[in-house]
Amino acid sequence: MREVFQQSLRDVQDRLVLIAELVEQAITEATTAFGSSDVAIAEKVIDRVDEIEILAAELDQLTIDILARQQPVASDLRLMVGSLRMSASLERMADLAQHIAQLARYRYPESAIPAGLTKTFARMGELDVEMARKIVDLLRTQEPRIIAEVRDLDDDLDELHAKVFEKVLSDNLAETPANVVDSTLASRYHERFGDHAVGIARQIQYFISGSLD
Repeated sequence: MREVFQQSLRDVQDRLVLIAELVEQAITEATTAFGSSDVAIAEKVIDRVDEIEILAAELDQLTIDILARQQPVASDLRLMVGSLRMSASLERMADLAQHIAQLARYRYPESAIPAGLTKTFARMGELDVEMARKIVDLLRTQEPRIIAEVRDLDDDLDELHAKVFEKVLSDNLAETPANVVDSTLASRYHERFGDHAVGIARQIQYFISGSLD
């Protein structure tokens, strides 16, 4: 029975890694579509999110079954509880990638990015992609060093998010109201993506140490 239980735990971890890899792919393609106004890539992201939602629901059901049948304790219990929370965060990250892709599709063939914010959004996209990659590595290895790296990247992302709002509210951005709305939404989506990545990092920290601090 113990061997079966350990295999179930590995299955949970493997599924988390798989979902995280799909989220990484989604945010990579979403930021590419947003930056280049590529509607074909945007459509791929929008369609793929359904697959991530299905996998997350299946993982949640597996986790609930393990909790009901095995009644894990200590670190195993922390993994099970954390799995439910991380699954929700990954699903939300996929949704945010989809929202970014939808902005690109809505404004096609025009760009959703004001000329004065092109470099800022390119950097925000890079940070989100890098955070997604680190989450994959973190879920696979539980390496504590990566937790701090994710938080540092999120700090950089928060600074850029604040700069977008400063730019949008200034008189220097001569854009249409639609562009201003798109910029505000896109910046928020990028920032929230990072917040969920930090949330996953915190859950791994809890699994490792038993503390969220």
